[in-house]
Amino acid sequence: MQTLLEKVKTNLILNHNEDDEFLQNLIFTATSYAESYQKKEDGYYSKLDMNPTTEQAVIMLSSHFYESRDGSTGGFFADNVQASSQVWTVVNRLLDMNKDFKV
Repeated sequence: MQTLLEKVKTNLILNHNEDDEFLQNLIFTATSYAESYQKKEDGYYSKLDMNPTTEQAVIMLSSHFYESRDGSTGGFFADNVQASSQVWTVVNRLLDMNKDFKV
């Protein structure tokens, strides 16, 4: 079974290990965002498996962070002015599927 790092690298079509530490930090950040967005405790996904939709959101968000690391572009699809916004919309919709709603 592939690790989350391997899945992100596959998504990015990365065939080297030079950025693995950087990618691990981005995965940690994306996972932390997922936990916060879904109203789960910090470290929730270090103890429990991710739902497939949450995992896909983390892969997409980690990849987006990597491709647009300066924060000013939409990454690979930078020619589309709404690319960054579209990524966040899709990520949030995926995370909504496994969100703990609190009243």
